[in-house]
Amino acid sequence: MDAFYELLDEDRVVATGHTTGPWGNGSQHLGPPSALLVRALERCAPRPEAVLSRVVFEVLGPVPVAELTVTASVLRPGRSVELLTAELAHEGRPVLRANAWRIVAGDTAAVASGEGEGLVPPSECEPMAVPEHWQGGYLAAMEWRSVAGGIFAPGDAVVWARAQVRVVAGEEPSAAQRLFTVADSASGVSSRLDIRTWYAINTDLTVHLHREPVGEWFALDARTVIGPSGVGVASSVLHDEQGPVGRSAQSLYVRER
Repeated sequence: MDAFYELLDEDRVVATGHTTGPWGNGSQHLGPPSALLVRALERCAPRPEAVLSRVVFEVLGPVPVAELTVTASVLRPGRSVELLTAELAHEGRPVLRANAWRIVAGDTAAVASGEGEGLVPPSECEPMAVPEHWQGGYLAAMEWRSVAGGIFAPGDAVVWARAQVRVVAGEEPSAAQRLFTVADSASGVSSRLDIRTWYAINTDLTVHLHREPVGEWFALDARTVIGPSGVGVASSVLHDEQGPVGRSAQSLYVRER
């Protein structure tokens, strides 16, 4: 299967082995289910003239590699700004929830500013191989290229990534879905700890976008801070090949295994 999910019907999917995360074979990396919920948000009372400006994901439990139910609705309708929600559930139990603001687009090109510099394109960056102890699942389903540092070395990093499989089988994913497939990896690419001996698991993911993403490749200019009381924060500037597109942040639960 060349996708993270196979569609069973309008509201049900089954996860493939490409979704498996680094914490265990039975649970998913948060990248694929984040993209799946963004797909649900895009299809919720669709408005072609509106764009997602912020999406917050709350992790309500491990997302199993199994059959899942997907729902989405408008929480607060509005002419110019509206609040959407989407949820993934397994056997009736919610495991991941997203709330998103959607804003009707306008023309502010003449005053656009503060975006920052672009990165070296992925075509000029070195590929990163997945170490043996991390083979398979999500990490192998992605293509990784390093600008500075990398997902398999401790410390701050700038990394390009793109999915080598689709979000849902038989569908071409939107650029936003592709971006959210990558966005949750900020804590991984900038990790300061060896995950074979430490847990650094995010409880949430917040993404703010200042423009619509484009293309297949997305970069994380990421850093992680570990506090003294078992809590950390991972943050990133998100890029596509045209330049910065937004920012992400994650709260981390940090414990020795």
